[in-house]
Amino acid sequence: MLFPTVTFALFFLIVLPLNWLTMHNPRNWRIAMIVASYIFYAWWNPWFVLLLAGSTLFNQTVAVRIFRAQANRTRNTWLWIGVAGNLGFLAYFKYWNFFASSAQNAADTLGVQLDPGFVSTVLPIGLSFYTFMALSYVIDTWRRTFEPVSLSRFALFLSFFPHLVAGPIVRPGELIPQFDNPPDARRVDATRGFALIMGGLFLKVVLASACAKLVDPVFSSPKLHSSLETIVAVYAYAVQIFSDFAGYSTIAIGVALLLGFRFPDNFDSPYRSRSLQEFWRRWHITLSRWLRDYLYIPLGGNRSGRFETERNIMLTMVIGGLWHGANWTFLFWGALHGGGLIIERHRRARRAITGKAPPPGWLSWLVTFNFVCFAWIFFRAHSFDQAASVIERLFTGWGQPSPDITLGVLAAVAVGMGIQFLPTNWWQSFQARVSQLPYAAQGVGLGFTLMFINALGPSGVAPFIYFQF
Repeated sequence: MLFPTVTFALFFLIVLPLNWLTMHNPRNWRIAMIVASYIFYAWWNPWFVLLLAGSTLFNQTVAVRIFRAQANRTRNTWLWIGVAGNLGFLAYFKYWNFFASSAQNAADTLGVQLDPGFVSTVLPIGLSFYTFMALSYVIDTWRRTFEPVSLSRFALFLSFFPHLVAGPIVRPGELIPQFDNPPDARRVDATRGFALIMGGLFLKVVLASACAKLVDPVFSSPKLHSSLETIVAVYAYAVQIFSDFAGYSTIAIGVALLLGFRFPDNFDSPYRSRSLQEFWRRWHITLSRWLRDYLYIPLGGNRSGRFETERNIMLTMVIGGLWHGANWTFLFWGALHGGGLIIERHRRARRAITGKAPPPGWLSWLVTFNFVCFAWIFFRAHSFDQAASVIERLFTGWGQPSPDITLGVLAAVAVGMGIQFLPTNWWQSFQARVSQLPYAAQGVGLGFTLMFINALGPSGVAPFIYFQF
């Protein structure tokens, strides 16, 4: 069930009043929301709900065992059971064929016949997202920063439909306490909720779809396109993936807000960053925080020597790349960012020693943005050969016509980049002004906005890019 569809609109028209009608009875409300969330998830494949339910029961059992254990050794044993179980679950459905084919290819180069066995599996949608949320619940229990809650509360935390299939990756302490402090419907900022949903729809339906009209053909057949088309396609993909994923996250945050719950922000104008470190503080914020708190810091962070710190950075970024998909291109994309972050650390340390002034802000932005766009080539390409073809075409197709560069694509890229540099508080100021209008005027504005988005968008809605992760 996709957000920008009539099906979801009808679903939400039922769930929204049900949410507020049952809120006075927490137990009935949790049951109603769990059922609604499982229906939402089952819309793609009813069998997926069995995996979600199995993950819920497993992680709840592990968390309770950790909490009740007295000896540290027992607690640690249950922690490793929880970590291994979740990662094994993820590895089987997402990575088994990748590792098996890689092992077979390596054996073939050595002249060894190897049949690791291939399993035909369908990747459950949102698996990576809710597995990371389950891991945070188990690890936070082990750290004694969060206590296990009832099964119904944890089941709702893991399955809550606004974040279920593509985040944000919400921590237990950020969402579960809200279940026990039901909001007053009269105090919900409905104006902000609808504004977020409209903004997300514009990003996804209009900007991402317009960029895809150039990105998809260029990456499918690089040799058939000019260098100019390829360059514009690379920048268009940067806008497309931002608009697609930020659009989903924004809609999810708005939907949750209408239900009375607040999710953490997931994007903060990432393409205005002047360093890769800043970029990762602005891009997919909830994943970046998760990797920092549950991987980078436990590995040692920057508490040891330079070599250990750089190793931890590289491991974190490579694993973050692998999280996005079972392909060597994702690993390389993560390694590129890891290498870039390490170089930035060296440059900062050198400037601290020599007292040399940092480069101008515009130059730092230009280098960072183009590095991020270059790395996106490997993220978008299905293979290194395809990525190499795209990179080659950047230099070898000059002088050819560029019919696929349309005004719509250029406008989408310009708007997608332009919104990165709007004043930080412009969105809040806009919402505040809209909230002062009469409800009738807000409704009319909402209707016209939907008509505008529908008119500019294509027929049908493509699946969100991050659904595959």
